[in-house]
This record gives sequence, C-alpha cells and structure tokens, in this order.
Amino acid sequence: MKSGTDLINEAKSRVREVSPAEARALHQRGGVTFLDVRDQQEVNLGRIPGALHISRGTMETKIEAAVPRDAEVVIYCASGNRSALAADTLRQMGYEKVSSLAGGFRGWAEAGGDVDG
Repeated sequence: MKSGTDLINEAKSRVREVSPAEARALHQRGGVTFLDVRDQQEVNLGRIPGALHISRGTMETKIEAAVPRDAEVVIYCASGNRSALAADTLRQMGYEKVSSLAGGFRGWAEAGGDVDG
C-alpha cells in the first residue's frame, strides 16, 4: 500500500520540475500555458498573471477542451505537490511538454514573480 507522499514522490520522478526562476523566464517569453490547479478559494488570494485555472479535482475532464495536447504547459499549485500529480496525469493523457512548478505558487511569489489579485 502506498501513502500520499509515495504517490507524490513517484510523480515527481516522472515529470519535469521547473524552478521559479525558469518559470518566470518562460512566462516572460510567452507561448506557455500556466495552469493553476489550486482550489478556487486559493486562486482568489492571488495567481500568476494570465494563468488558466482548472481545479485539480476536475482537471481530467476539462483539460482537453481548454489546452491542446501539443501546448507547452507549466502546472502549479500552492507548494508543488498537486501540480506534480497533475503533470503526471497529463503526461499519461498524451501531453508531452508539461512540467510542474517546483515550490508552487509560494515559490513563485517568494522569487519575485508577478501576482494578480
């Protein structure tokens, strides 16, 4: 039997994680979809400008209508755990250019990333 921590660590071993600095550079470059998988009440407190919000709990059923499989996607949550699980799921769904933001929104904000809200 696996714990939640086991599942997160396994997901992190299968997906690419980008640092907040790398994510900021990608954001400035443009052409990358930033996907916020936090719950709505978390998003209401602030988010990465231009990010698409789809809660982790509904992502599998909503992502295909919102983001093409060939898009470059950086997924983030609060700390980087839910985003790793989400990135692993999208990888299994055929999204090849997907990564998880290490440190999540917290890491982004602490590194000086722009915040809406």
